[in-house]
Amino acid sequence: MGDYVAYQNGDWIRLDELRIDALDRGFFIGDTIYEVERTFNGKSFRMKEHVDRLYRSLKYARIEPGLSVDEFADVSEEAISRNRHMLSEAGEFNIHQFVTRGPGRHAWMADTPTVGIRVNPVDFHNFYRAYDEGMRAVITRTRSYSPEALDPKIKHYSRMNFSLAELEAHDVDPGAMPILRDERGSITEGSGYNAFIVTDGVIRSPADRSILQGVSRQMVYELAQQLHIPVAEEDLEPYDVYTADEVFFSTTPWCLVPVTSVDRRQVGDGKPGEITNRLLAAWGEMVGVDIAGQAARIGSR
Repeated sequence: MGDYVAYQNGDWIRLDELRIDALDRGFFIGDTIYEVERTFNGKSFRMKEHVDRLYRSLKYARIEPGLSVDEFADVSEEAISRNRHMLSEAGEFNIHQFVTRGPGRHAWMADTPTVGIRVNPVDFHNFYRAYDEGMRAVITRTRSYSPEALDPKIKHYSRMNFSLAELEAHDVDPGAMPILRDERGSITEGSGYNAFIVTDGVIRSPADRSILQGVSRQMVYELAQQLHIPVAEEDLEPYDVYTADEVFFSTTPWCLVPVTSVDRRQVGDGKPGEITNRLLAAWGEMVGVDIAGQAARIGSR
């Protein structure tokens, strides 16, 4: 990864030179706000929406990055440009921005944030088969954080519950991805992706009380509107997932992927659903990329 260029606190450095102080609160307590975008045909997708969400999280967390919103977006675009020599090898980029609170024994002592931006290849190898085969999922006992403890609208690094949920899902069904629930048992989200079900032609999603307001989730809503597919936000229980016609996830690297098994139970007919495929095709048309085809071409190298 030494051929990639990264940004840290005003300097452009080799990616393998990017370092976080061992006393930085972002390292030892997860006191970090972050965002991830991706490119299509080498161009960033919805950079503004992601950076705007980053700054909402920073404002809530009371971290001042030392850059304006526009400056942060410009530096992020420059990171893509500085790594363009790697694009043919990578296929597409992920852009990962983070802002830590910086070193400090207590939060109110920290006043030197660490600001970083790194670029790396989209890891198509890990998910390209899912467009044809579907992902497998497990509804875990590990729960999402209560919104009364930590608002899920903040995109942050303090995600031990996500790690535990991934381990639990893998124990139940090796390679499966977790679906978490809230304190009441209602479905929330996965470990870095939003969850949807389709029942009787209606896309159904948890409301944002206990989930991240995903940029890709919003994209699903916009595409559904264009395709005249109704959408509902409501409390979803495991029963709703087990009896759904379709299940799918949305997140930046994958866009959206079908889920064909939950808790070892077949979803629908066990194949990617019609509405899921329509949404994915519409997404690809909007960005000018055959999303599943590109993933298969690059991921199978």
